[in-house]
Amino acid sequence: MSEIGTLLAGRYRLERQLGSGGMGVVWLATDELLQRPVAVKQLHATHGMDPRAADEARQRAMREGRLAARLQHPNAIAVHDVTEHDGLPVLVMEYLPSRSLADVLAEQHRMAPETVAVIGSQAVQALAAAHQAGIVHRDIKPGNVLLGDDGTVKITDFGISHAADDIAVTKTGILSGTPAYLAPEIARGNGPSPGSDIYSLGATLYAAVEGFPPSGEDAENSLALLHRVAAGATRPAEHAGPLGPVLDRMLDTSPNQRPTPEQLHAALHAAASGQPLPGEFAVPMEDRTQVIGRISGHTTTVVPPTGGHYGTRLDNTPITDWNQHPSPQRSTRPTRRPLLIAGLAAVAILLITLGIAQLSSEAPKPSADTRMASPADLERVVSDYYALLPQHPDNAWTRLGPALQTRGQQNYENAWSQISDVVVFSAPATTGNDTVHVGIELTKPDGTRIKEFHQLGLLVEDGAPLINTDTVLHSETVTPPPPPPPPAPTKTKEQEGKGEEEKKGEEDKKGEDD
Repeated sequence: MSEIGTLLAGRYRLERQLGSGGMGVVWLATDELLQRPVAVKQLHATHGMDPRAADEARQRAMREGRLAARLQHPNAIAVHDVTEHDGLPVLVMEYLPSRSLADVLAEQHRMAPETVAVIGSQAVQALAAAHQAGIVHRDIKPGNVLLGDDGTVKITDFGISHAADDIAVTKTGILSGTPAYLAPEIARGNGPSPGSDIYSLGATLYAAVEGFPPSGEDAENSLALLHRVAAGATRPAEHAGPLGPVLDRMLDTSPNQRPTPEQLHAALHAAASGQPLPGEFAVPMEDRTQVIGRISGHTTTVVPPTGGHYGTRLDNTPITDWNQHPSPQRSTRPTRRPLLIAGLAAVAILLITLGIAQLSSEAPKPSADTRMASPADLERVVSDYYALLPQHPDNAWTRLGPALQTRGQQNYENAWSQISDVVVFSAPATTGNDTVHVGIELTKPDGTRIKEFHQLGLLVEDGAPLINTDTVLHSETVTPPPPPPPPAPTKTKEQEGKGEEEKKGEEDKKGEDD
């Protein structure tokens, strides 16, 4: 395997390792021709491997390059070049200064639903482009979702992806992907589809808000985990908030019932910005997923909750003791939807009967004008907002919508009193009909600097755009260096002259003694 400083293909100088995986090592390198950083994926050496297996590995790497090169999307890591070194394929990819979602979760355990919705809304756009190109990723997981330092989210590693018009080089029957994030149909041995990518992304977003995958984790017994995944056994999400109905749809055991990337993007965008979910996500998703019960040895039983609050802590310990229940089969109890519809109809008739006079006299007026201003107007509102801070928080407060003002003006002003300076280092830019991305640097009185990328959701109220939601996409704190030691005191000419006289006197005295 290559070392730091190695020049690949006469062009790519290896700088340092970024990571390693099943197929090879990923390096940060410099493209000396174009003078830009790149990520280089180098296949593991095949020495000692069966010649046929080694040839399959090479074909697979070349195929990865061909497939990924087809995909050009802002939320997918691009492949710039495919070359060879020492007879092994080398993939040269876009370098994104970033951390993987897996690394972030290893530190934070779980994230806010709104932040996870922002991540998902970007990731699903890459999947939409891939599916349109006939490509299925097959291994969406936290380790393959990169969170850029600039707030960009990108999917990486299409290494086991499958194109509809490309012949697979892996042997039939080999299960590709990470068990905890596989779709149930893949775990049962069926072929991949765009719907299986949607499930894997749903499992990834679930892990981000809950702290573990929907079917749990089992590093010691992957077969037991695979059995749970194949059975469609999942734990209900407890911390998903507005993401709950979206995750329910994504984790449906039937691929045909999962949302399309376009539907999913709209729902995730709404969840991130505090807007109501589209109608198809507001329908109660009854009996779509099963609940995981106790796991004893190698036997998994799926049981319904016995009542009250249920779920798991971050250490996967059940909060409520559930009774054993035989058979991991899907529940066959009849749906309550017809009863629900009938009940709603009865309530509607009653309301009409009691309130016909009021309803006919005057229609309710909306509390706010939700029409949006132009992108330039939204960006100007954000620029003006940060120009007021931190010196004029009382004025900045009037630029906030009702959702952000719920925290109270006094708490808002107290928070900004702890900031001495605000600098916008990444100008506001609209990313949707009602959202703006901006990068700011906050400085505290002690010199600590905090660089953050924000996604702001705006609405129009009484004709004026207001900032109604604020989601931090990325935050980095820079601690100020310790102050330098004080300089040594300097002597005046008079002190220096006096010192010389004392020194001469001591020498004269020493001479007399001799």
